[in-house]
Amino acid sequence: MQRLLRLARIISVGIRFGLDEFVLAHARTRFLLVVVQRVLFWRALTEPRAVRLRLALEALGPLFVKFGQVLSTRRDLLPADIADELAKLQDQVPPFSTELACAQLERSFGRPVTEVFEQFEALPVASASIAQVHFAVLPGGRECAVKILRPNMQQAIEKDVALLDSAASLIEVLWVDGRRLKPREVVAEFAKHLNDELDLMREAANASQLRRNFAGSPLLMIPEIYWDYCSSSVMVMQRISGIPISHVDDLRAAGVDIPRLARAGVEIFFTQVFRDGFFHADMHPGNIFVSTDAEIRGKYVAVDFGIMGTLTDVDKNYLAQNFLAFFQRDYKRVAQAHLEAGWVPADTRVDEFENAIRAVCEPVFDRPLKDISFGRVLLRLFQTSRRFNVEIQPQLVMLQKTLLNIEGLGRELDPELDLWTTAKPYLERWMSEQLGWRGFARNLLSEAPRWANMLPQLPRLAHRALAADPSAGIERALDRLAAEQRQRHRSTVMLCLLLAALLAWQIVLVL
Repeated sequence: MQRLLRLARIISVGIRFGLDEFVLAHARTRFLLVVVQRVLFWRALTEPRAVRLRLALEALGPLFVKFGQVLSTRRDLLPADIADELAKLQDQVPPFSTELACAQLERSFGRPVTEVFEQFEALPVASASIAQVHFAVLPGGRECAVKILRPNMQQAIEKDVALLDSAASLIEVLWVDGRRLKPREVVAEFAKHLNDELDLMREAANASQLRRNFAGSPLLMIPEIYWDYCSSSVMVMQRISGIPISHVDDLRAAGVDIPRLARAGVEIFFTQVFRDGFFHADMHPGNIFVSTDAEIRGKYVAVDFGIMGTLTDVDKNYLAQNFLAFFQRDYKRVAQAHLEAGWVPADTRVDEFENAIRAVCEPVFDRPLKDISFGRVLLRLFQTSRRFNVEIQPQLVMLQKTLLNIEGLGRELDPELDLWTTAKPYLERWMSEQLGWRGFARNLLSEAPRWANMLPQLPRLAHRALAADPSAGIERALDRLAAEQRQRHRSTVMLCLLLAALLAWQIVLVL
């Protein structure tokens, strides 16, 4: 019954915001769209379709807002107007009550909140679609931030994801672009992200790994996780004072070197991607601060580690080669890298692919960030990808989302930032470390324990190989072939006998 009521609510919101335009756009159902529009003549749909879609998701609540945020990252699948509008969805949603928050904490800790914290602020400092954050003080005076999962999220997610999957199935059938947009795959990807974010122990582990990766870094600070107070529904971490990255005037007033901060942001991004292959994939302005604490003043501070991206060594090498070839305007090398990775069909003409990439990338060189829109560049790249049947890699979709976030941060901090000049030396240094003598030495060191384990066994293995009779394997193979031949001979004899019997039977019938 509850599912039916929720479905009725979704349908009513869809009708109010004219989402029937999306569902009934296919040629086979166009007549239904005309009928619906005439029946609902009283609707005044003055806003563009993308705006109406965003408003509908906001009206349906936090989970649908989250779905819109995830959907906005799939610029390889969405029309530009919809992707741009969904990107405007904000993380701020109405908080749940302090009573519910305290009840969640008591279930997690097995004791009253007053026995866990010396002080707990009732008013949340941040509220998002999955959880909200309160400030508190631990025993001994340590200030902390307490992230609490929204109550009953698992049940709500299962119901809404089931409805979204049903809607996606309809869209595949009824919408003109339904199959190309792969709505069911997008819903499955959304469900995976949600399930990852529902486990705050996983998020705490992500934060701990990122903190370890940047231990002692002069650029990035990750809050310490207080593991004794963490569970699947509660995460407690170090509280750090800072200014939101988007408050540029406040940063200037605090004496922060803004151009240096922008360059540091680029280096942090490339360090996460190419050195570690483990990167913060939700770097919007609400999750990035600049520290005002005396010891770490001016450092970036990242929060919210529910969505992290990972890359293999193969991914990293592929990306680095592409970036360097791109910076050197070697578009043929970019095209060849795609072919070598198997991301485009083997029969693709390299010269045509090269020309298409050149047409997208050449206009953005030697221009400051304020004159470049990575959103438009990526959109044109994805259009080119569709034309050449490029297989979009899921891990690179997360990277694309992060790159768009970096673009937004860089544009707010320093529109004059030359991204190419800043990034190229870092990439060249990284490639030298990977492919030069440093990389060779590092690979030797990493393989040394395995070699040390194998070396004492080599004499025994060599003796076994030399002592083995080489003819034994040939004899076994000949015996196997002879057995197979005998089996085929028996089958042939049986078949001949069967045919003879049938022939004799036919002769008897004739006589």
